[in-house]
Amino acid sequence: MATTYRLRAGDTGPVQQSPVTCGSACLTVARMLVDPVFASWVRTGRPRPPGSPPGETEAERFAAYERVVMRRTNGVRRGGPRVGPPWPRSLGTPPWGARAELERGASTIGTRYRVDVVRGLDEYRLVEAFDALVRVVAHGQPALLYVGNGLLPRHVVLVLPGDGDRMLDVYDPATGRVDHLRRDVVVHHRLRLSGWDVPWMVVRPTGHRTARAHERARSPRPAPA
Repeated sequence: MATTYRLRAGDTGPVQQSPVTCGSACLTVARMLVDPVFASWVRTGRPRPPGSPPGETEAERFAAYERVVMRRTNGVRRGGPRVGPPWPRSLGTPPWGARAELERGASTIGTRYRVDVVRGLDEYRLVEAFDALVRVVAHGQPALLYVGNGLLPRHVVLVLPGDGDRMLDVYDPATGRVDHLRRDVVVHHRLRLSGWDVPWMVVRPTGHRTARAHERARSPRPAPA
């Protein structure tokens, strides 16, 4: 029987399987957190959902699904009626593609997401943005944080509910580590997430749900490879 998959500060999760799949790794882990059957397949190979890509080991299955996710997030069609410009895989995961993937099944059915640009906000507005993130992520829906240097966003991490009003947890796919994410390190650009300190964008829940949220939840299935 599949059991709920959890990640908290101090845990270690999967590691991204290529230099450009940090976003895809975060989105795969996000799906594992809301879909026990999918998480069981990634970790053990059983049960195998229809259409899932092949893989003999946990790392191979995780890598294979990273590629599935990247095809969706970086392609013209993002799932459902949404379309957009293709995005080079060498540049990682575009935030609009990540938003579509989260709404497509990497979060609870019916959860809506938005993309917020936080680069350039002053300290007061960064505090507001962080506190808003704490409120919406507290309901169990993950968010993505794009981080980088002063010039460009370079890495993506997964933001998870934490243990306090000013604390979140953050999964870094480059290391697999889950650590606390404090408000002060975000506000003062001291993130130190795989060497990147500056917050750029957040793909976060809006706090609203669509009518689909009232439907009977179905276990999301991996799309064909």
